[in-house]
Amino acid sequence: MKPITLITGATAGIGKAIAEEFAAHGHDLILTGRRQEKLTQIASSLREKGNRVLELCFDVRNREDVETHLGNLPPEWQKIDILVNNAGLAAGREPIHEGDPDDWDTMIDTNIKGLLYVTRVIGRGMVERQSGHIINIGSIAGKEIYPDGNVYCGTKFAVDAISRATRIDLVKFGIKVTAINPGMVETEFSMVRFKGNEDKAKAAYRGYTPLYAEDIARVAWFAASQPPHVCLNDITLTCTRQADARIIIRDE
Repeated sequence: MKPITLITGATAGIGKAIAEEFAAHGHDLILTGRRQEKLTQIASSLREKGNRVLELCFDVRNREDVETHLGNLPPEWQKIDILVNNAGLAAGREPIHEGDPDDWDTMIDTNIKGLLYVTRVIGRGMVERQSGHIINIGSIAGKEIYPDGNVYCGTKFAVDAISRATRIDLVKFGIKVTAINPGMVETEFSMVRFKGNEDKAKAAYRGYTPLYAEDIARVAWFAASQPPHVCLNDITLTCTRQADARIIIRDE
């Protein structure tokens, strides 16, 4: 049987790239996302290439939906070998006293609680089988704070802590846990963060070559393709022009 990989937030950006990368290496895929049209598009594209794909449209923020969809998978899809917790976002970028509590709720519910809901459901099966690999897509924002990053950074620091704690809880069951923490990646991330403001979104990547979604997908595959006795616990990567969460060298 082919390995089964579940990827959340697979409709665009890093999630979509990871789906394409793992499909290219022969994995069967369970893809989740909130946008049915985009989910169907990527699933159809991968099926045309000969991959087996199960698409599930729901929001990871909704615990009941997570448990309904992932807790009642068809028998042939239940043995999940790899879980990629990719669903996440940034909403707004203001100092703490000017932040929008609705944005805070969206980030906390998606980046932290959604990851927990999915990990709990899928982790139970991995524990029963005493095998599996959980890959959490974090951020350099979970390693270093930057101005106006407050709540987003807080959620990604939580992902870092949860990843380490999950590794401690599950190591006795032979389950690997990897955290991948990218710096600036040019996807629709900034368009979401700045709520459709193209000028602000484009400015984030102006004057240098950032990472791309495909770069993160290759790293995820590298982590997933290690021998059974090797676990890459924590990976932080940036583009060559980025030194840390604050310093990016841009062309004049």
